[in-house]
Amino acid sequence: MLNLLNRLPPGATRGVERLLKSIPPVRSYIEKQYDSMMADLVEELHPYGRDHKVYARLPKEGVAREEILREMEEFLAAEQDRWAKGYASGAVYSGDPAHIDFLNRVYALNSQSNPLHADLWPSAIKFESEMVAMTARMLGADQTADEIVGTVSSGGTESILLAIKTYRDRARAERGVKRPQMIVPTTAHVAFEKAAHYFGVKLVRIPVGPDYRADVEATRKAINKRTIAIVGSAPTFPHGVIDPIYELSELARERGIGFHTDACLGGFVLPWAEKLGYPVPPFDFRLPGVTSMSADTHKYGYAAKGTSVVLYRGKELRRYQYYTATDWPGGLYFSPTLAGSRPGGLSAAGWAALVSMGEEGYMEATARILAAGRFIRAGIQRIPELTVLGDPLWVIAFGSRTLNIYNVMEQMSRRGWSLNGLDRPPAVHLAVTLRHTQPGVAQRFLEDLQDAVDYVKAHPDESTGMAPVYGMASSMPLRGLVGDILIRYVDMIYSVPEG
Repeated sequence: MLNLLNRLPPGATRGVERLLKSIPPVRSYIEKQYDSMMADLVEELHPYGRDHKVYARLPKEGVAREEILREMEEFLAAEQDRWAKGYASGAVYSGDPAHIDFLNRVYALNSQSNPLHADLWPSAIKFESEMVAMTARMLGADQTADEIVGTVSSGGTESILLAIKTYRDRARAERGVKRPQMIVPTTAHVAFEKAAHYFGVKLVRIPVGPDYRADVEATRKAINKRTIAIVGSAPTFPHGVIDPIYELSELARERGIGFHTDACLGGFVLPWAEKLGYPVPPFDFRLPGVTSMSADTHKYGYAAKGTSVVLYRGKELRRYQYYTATDWPGGLYFSPTLAGSRPGGLSAAGWAALVSMGEEGYMEATARILAAGRFIRAGIQRIPELTVLGDPLWVIAFGSRTLNIYNVMEQMSRRGWSLNGLDRPPAVHLAVTLRHTQPGVAQRFLEDLQDAVDYVKAHPDESTGMAPVYGMASSMPLRGLVGDILIRYVDMIYSVPEG
């Protein structure tokens, strides 16, 4: 049955989904399966529901500040151990206590500032403009005759949304494109899919090769007069490989369309990796076809969550990102990004992180991360049941031809690790951070991974936690049913447990 469904085109599978859901016994069975899966995840999402007071409505009298702080200290003590000891993939990129304390102090000093009110807080304007300038020069602005400009956003997703909105509006104004499309590899971050959904842009997916890098020839064939932008990743989130940015950006340049390098994950690693002698192909504004980039300061820039930088080749292009209102009774209004009011404290912390790290700090951090990544990759390759995907430097994805890799992920979870499950093909990845460069952490990861593999080999039919959800998502051709599970998961996040 699954093989038959897998051969159906997407439109046909959607029809099958609607048919199945219209049959009461089938719909009842599906709902029971959903409920069963979600029941196993309630405790994971709401572990404090039984031991702490639940506020489903405002308390009649305000709770004492000391009590609130005491409870938050309990949460910190319960949650900090895993990421601080290096058990998490990505998530916390520095984690150094002195660095955290420094950024917290910076935020406290600027907690009331708002870049929307430049007259009140010109310091916020200083912080953001200099964050953009420093990031631009790190990514090749000094090696092109063009002016590289940008803005600060709330994170990688917003940076990507802003870039696609910019290309849509430019194509509409300059070329009269009414039904825009963008070309992205299947491995591009899901934020591009979100941008397509939000801004009415058709998403044209191109395949990746056996090395998990975007197919250049397929991209060439997909370009048409409605194409507003092509996308490449440096590196991709799933497999940590760098797309052929030069070749892809040249296709865009030849046709006079935009090219966006998504360096949210690698923008603050790859420039220093190149200086350290690692094989890093060109990916930034040194390439004339690259017209925009995104780089996350709150990842390997070691800033507080959440800030990112989106960059453009020239002010004319950046201006399509802005929003202005000239006829509002509330006065003249402009907004450079999606938000109006923004937390100036985060911009201050981002600026402080960049300035306090400096080139030498980023170089030293990158050297440690890449050394740990090389050690972990080699260790994974020594486990016969596992296969490393692609040719990664520090985001190490691995799968298995003989084991259910999601059961391996679940067993790693039981040993304290928080890893990222991947799909198509089924795999897991570890994004190496400074937390993993602590003494013994990389070795502990490999030892626990070998134990997890041995356990799954001995118990092949045991599947618990998120493993069944990932397993079903990987094999289920009816993607709407998988989407239903994700929707229920989000519903559960926003549900308040009974006290």
